[in-house]
Amino acid sequence: MKSARKNDTGEVGSDLSEQIKAATKDNHVRAENTQLMLSYQKGQITLPQYKVLLCSLYEIYKALEEELDRNSSHPAVAPIYFPQELARVESLERDLEHFFGSDWRKRVIVPAATHRYEQRLREIGRENPALLVAHAYTRYLGDLSGGQVLGKITQKSLGLSNKEGLLFFSFPGVTSPNRFKQLYRSRMNSIELTEKERAEMLEEAVSAFEFNIQVFDDLQKMLSVTIATPDQSHGSFPTAMLPSSHIMQFTVGLCVALATIGMGMYAL
Repeated sequence: MKSARKNDTGEVGSDLSEQIKAATKDNHVRAENTQLMLSYQKGQITLPQYKVLLCSLYEIYKALEEELDRNSSHPAVAPIYFPQELARVESLERDLEHFFGSDWRKRVIVPAATHRYEQRLREIGRENPALLVAHAYTRYLGDLSGGQVLGKITQKSLGLSNKEGLLFFSFPGVTSPNRFKQLYRSRMNSIELTEKERAEMLEEAVSAFEFNIQVFDDLQKMLSVTIATPDQSHGSFPTAMLPSSHIMQFTVGLCVALATIGMGMYAL
């Protein structure tokens, strides 16, 4: 576990938000400097890639928000529980329906590493709900920062004339992202934690980024296998498991999907 580091102006403060930002600094850099991340920033995204991105985001947010809802009265979760302002699942469902149609649930494709991330969220929701704070912080505040830029890039890259299919990036309940992020950090910093609990929180924040990096590694392997052996039914991710009409979407889109997820988390 990376400990909180000194920043350019001296010692890291006692605020939990500052300590998480310091503890995940190296992870931020690693996520920011992947080639796929840089490609996305250049506006190199296609509609198939964006569709697969939505699938991955949906699975992650479905797990996160169900666990936040279930633990909303927990003393660590309650201060940062803002479902009206932040919830993403309904927006993602509408985006997926827009692109895939009414049977979109049957067409969602995600890699195994995304399922592992989902399972981790379920696990801590059951056993240590306080750790959900680390995941909520890295995701939601990233969406309110880098996610807004991503929305504009996506709209321009795909040539979308309106907001249909881009609802994930919209937060109608938040009138000022900057002020809301200040409120969120203040609420999070008010959570009472023992030294052991704080250390666990910092470790979990690092893990939140590592899960996404693991997804990236998994996608690279799957992509390589799918391209190299398109007719085989064996391997870490056989193409036979995919609907034939979406094999190409999967192979060209998954890596950019992960890069987009990481990019949102970078701008905390």
